[in-house]
Amino acid sequence: MESATATRPGPLPAWVAALVPLLLVVAAVAAFAALDGPGLGERRGPPAEELAVERTVLRPGVIELTVRNDGPDAVRVAQAQVNDAFAQFSGAEEPIGRLATATVRLRVPWIEGEAYEVALLTSSGGTITHEIPVAVETPAKDLSFFALMALLGVYVGVIPIALGMLWLPWVRRMPPGWLRVVMALTVGLLAFLAIDATLEGLELAGEGSQAFGGATLVFVGAAVSFLLLSGVSAWLARRRAAARREGTAGAELALLIAIGIGLHNLGEGVAIGSAYAVGALALGAFLVIGFALHNTTEGLAIVAPVAEANPSLRRLAILGLVAGAPAVAGAWLGAAAVTPAAGAFLFGFGAGAIAQVIVQLAPTLRDRAGRTLDPATVGGLLAGMAIMFATGLLVSI
Repeated sequence: MESATATRPGPLPAWVAALVPLLLVVAAVAAFAALDGPGLGERRGPPAEELAVERTVLRPGVIELTVRNDGPDAVRVAQAQVNDAFAQFSGAEEPIGRLATATVRLRVPWIEGEAYEVALLTSSGGTITHEIPVAVETPAKDLSFFALMALLGVYVGVIPIALGMLWLPWVRRMPPGWLRVVMALTVGLLAFLAIDATLEGLELAGEGSQAFGGATLVFVGAAVSFLLLSGVSAWLARRRAAARREGTAGAELALLIAIGIGLHNLGEGVAIGSAYAVGALALGAFLVIGFALHNTTEGLAIVAPVAEANPSLRRLAILGLVAGAPAVAGAWLGAAAVTPAAGAFLFGFGAGAIAQVIVQLAPTLRDRAGRTLDPATVGGLLAGMAIMFATGLLVSI
């Protein structure tokens, strides 16, 4: 007698049966749209017009705004004002459809260092305003510009982390009890980075188009990276099963920490590149010194898990590049017109990766009694967050 749970063969394959409801939904929606919403009656009230300014470019005598239609209805720009004075403009002659973009070029003899408020008036009488706190000419994006972005990424990402990894000989000489404190310090550093990346992403998400999810993109990016890095961790654990210690081998932890820090530095590089592209970044020795002190501690976080091992110089160099080089790529991306929505997703991606690394590091904080938060580790956690906060005061983008 066959089991009652056995599946009965049907006339259609299983994938066809799964596809039929979806096709019916698509057909119903298409019919509803083709018939112009039967039964809803005539629409009342003015159109819902929303434009989000995603990028500002300043050239001599020209202010250029890249706008995206963030609302449900098409928008046509009828007039433009700069500081309450009407200005001639070109672009956006045709209505801008939902989620579509257009570039509005205003011919204005702007003065460097002055503040400007741009108002775009729609054909239905709506007003979209955008503020330029300090007018600075947008740098030309030639080869020298991207070389400068690469140099800046090396200064704030690669070199500080490489210098921080020089703490490895000192960490090796620590007693096991003090090594737990250093691991707690590492977790404190990473926790501060995760919080900082989340706040940066939320702030950036509020500046651009909300139609793609706004602040939700930060949390979506965090969830995606957390799950991806969890998969990477499981894969590494299977490959190095013989080298596991307290759930995760030191080499695996070092690589995961480097990846998490690298993703955070990618978002940091995006912020630097986009700020410089609009003239809002003051390049100078103070900025470089501030980032060097701020990011040097990240090198300590990478070498702490391999203190008892004997990693080769090649492995250490790879870990340093994994953590620091994304700052260069991020600066390029930010300078090449990354939208606020994409930047918010990247910041969330970095925050989620760091959160997953913290989960992997947590078992290394336990003492012989199985306690994680004893006075020593709590002191290390607080010290790590305090160091990142103090050095972060030296950095201003």
